Amino acid sequence: MESIYNLDLESLKEYFINNNDKKFRAEQVYEWLYKKRVSSFEAMTNLKKETISMLNEDFSIKKLELVLVERDVDVNKYLFKLSDGEHIEAVLMRHDYGNSICISSQVGCNMGCKFCESGRRKKVRNLETSEMVLQIMQVEEDIKSRISHVVIMGIGEPFDNYDNIIRFLKIINDPKALEIGSRHITVSTCGIIPKIEEFMNFPLQVNLAISLHAPNDELRSRLMPINKAYPLKELIKVLKKYTEKTNRRLTFEYILLDGVNDTEACALELSKLISGMNAYVNLIPYNTTENIQFNRSKTIQIMRFYDILKKNKINVTIRREFGGNISAACGQLRSKEEC
Repeated sequence: MESIYNLDLESLKEYFINNNDKKFRAEQVYEWLYKKRVSSFEAMTNLKKETISMLNEDFSIKKLELVLVERDVDVNKYLFKLSDGEHIEAVLMRHDYGNSICISSQVGCNMGCKFCESGRRKKVRNLETSEMVLQIMQVEEDIKSRISHVVIMGIGEPFDNYDNIIRFLKIINDPKALEIGSRHITVSTCGIIPKIEEFMNFPLQVNLAISLHAPNDELRSRLMPINKAYPLKELIKVLKKYTEKTNRRLTFEYILLDGVNDTEACALELSKLISGMNAYVNLIPYNTTENIQFNRSKTIQIMRFYDILKKNKINVTIRREFGGNISAACGQLRSKEEC
């Protein structure tokens, strides 16, 4: 049975119209789901019995099963079990500007990035819109506080689940649903060019992040197989087109791997590659895992890389490190549970 959380507001209005009911019922249901957070259709006391019966017949209102929470300073990691027995993760990070959540978009991932724990285990299926929405709602329920920022950067490649992602973005941004500002939402992709081109026409001012991780094709293809299909020259070309059309600033995510992509030569190459673009680089200290033989760059090398980018007039930040005492790497908690 389909989850009620799969439907954006327009789709729910269509549902009621098609069932000879009033479309304003959709707004009533949304109020109960997203503002009052009820757990049954029977709790929606301003709906007719016939409407409640119809909703029960056509939709599920079930939540995800929360299996495990690991907690550390300013970070919680959540493991959820889905209705088919599969597992996904979400990570809560507390910042001075609010609560941020990193959610998963697929069960597993087919992109095969060599440094990624979730890429080590192949894609099983796409997450439904509801399974992404509920990650946010259930973390809010756990912390008894509102999520202000969302990044779709957990297990999976979001643009490999494009239609469900778009519906998800509409729901969490909707003032009648989760009401998360579009500029507080970031979608991360490893660089699927046709979907980036499609995303240019998406009306919400959602941020786009590119998992780059290497400044040249030889190294990037070694680390990220997607680069063989969409090489850097073509990727940068479409990203320039994206920034010109949307006037949105890009983020380039760059995980620093000791002795692999953290050299001064790499920093200079990266500076040249993105020079003049409306973008900034987010340098990410690597979270090591027992299954993948990459190591975190030394702090002195991270700072040297940062300084070279700065000297070459590249906007750059170093991501604050979270979860050093828990299974913080993407896919790590799921792997522990299922191995």
